[in-house]
Amino acid sequence: MKIHEYQAKELLAARGADVPSGRVATTVEEAVAAVRPLVAETGNPVVVVKSQIHAGGRGKGRFLEHPELGGVNVVLDGLEGGVAATEEAVGALAERMLGSTLVTLQTGAGGKRVNRLYVEQGIEVAQELYLSVVLDRSSGQNLVMASVEGGTEIEEVAAQRPEAIHKALIDPAVGLLPFQAHALTYRLGLRDEAAASGRRFVTALAAAAVELDTDMVEINPLVVTGQGRVMALDAKVSFDKNALFRHPQLASLRDLSEEEPAEVEAAEYGLSFIKLSGTIGCLVNGAGLAMATMDTIKEVGGEPANFLDVGGGATVENVTAAFEIITRDPNVRGIFVNIFGGIMRCDTIATGVLQAVRNVGLQVPLVVRLEGTNVELGKRIIEEAELPGLVVADSMKDGAKAIVELAR
Repeated sequence: MKIHEYQAKELLAARGADVPSGRVATTVEEAVAAVRPLVAETGNPVVVVKSQIHAGGRGKGRFLEHPELGGVNVVLDGLEGGVAATEEAVGALAERMLGSTLVTLQTGAGGKRVNRLYVEQGIEVAQELYLSVVLDRSSGQNLVMASVEGGTEIEEVAAQRPEAIHKALIDPAVGLLPFQAHALTYRLGLRDEAAASGRRFVTALAAAAVELDTDMVEINPLVVTGQGRVMALDAKVSFDKNALFRHPQLASLRDLSEEEPAEVEAAEYGLSFIKLSGTIGCLVNGAGLAMATMDTIKEVGGEPANFLDVGGGATVENVTAAFEIITRDPNVRGIFVNIFGGIMRCDTIATGVLQAVRNVGLQVPLVVRLEGTNVELGKRIIEEAELPGLVVADSMKDGAKAIVELAR
């Protein structure tokens, strides 16, 4: 589960990490109203208006409706015109940014609609750094990564200058040790007050990652101010969904408008669904079989449109919902149902598929491959329906070949 920048900063600030002051706004009026108390609190007439979407690269992104605007905009009007000038500038920005579509490298060409803004104090930046805590699955431990290459894509740094990334594994029994925090900040070139501030920040970030069961906490850039304060200028946090039952307070931070609607609907029916960019819809039971099905489709020249695992205990209702979700994707040119009946019975899948076809119609070719519990009954149910455009396959590879050909 991902959250917005302003939410991430609230969580980190509550756990001892230093972040700039800011206020969230969902309307133009709220954005303007945030300026005066923010300037009064910080004494800084410079503010920054930031788009809040679940995607990186906002600063380099551009709005489809206003290509002259980036996703992050600094307002300097207060330096000469006072707070009133800043309020006017923020209002003008908010009016254009809210409701518009921001395109970044991570959103794809379609972009994402901006429904929230974060009005934040301007920071005098002396140095930009990179810091993150990620779950390293190979070691089963959290890993701290730090680099002096702040403000850039860490993937580029890792590929071109791997020696610029400093790492420290966190032993879950003891947490990040003081010598590790000291070594990381020293390698980042931090000295004196900046070093002390950096150690406090790294330690707080590592502790927050453990406490909140995060997959990733990324601060890019982490900045050093002219006064030696180390602060999070940006923050991304994502949580391990499997651990959310331990953190019920985090449920309110979820923004469904930022998630793929089909994935949200699928979750309501207990389906594991991930939308992809191909043309062959997949309805499979079991994560391993679903992965194998997608691999087989690619092997025979097709591209899967989704990952969909209906699970071992799916009902006719679940199967019907899964089929309907797949058929709503306008890119789907064919559907491959691949079921190995263990706990899930083949006749249940067959009944669910037929019910779904009757509900939504069959506008694209459909290939069904059944194996396992009640397979003969399942095949008989499908064959007796005599639906045009429906093909029964004997094996996974034969089914994949058939649906790719039919989809063409």
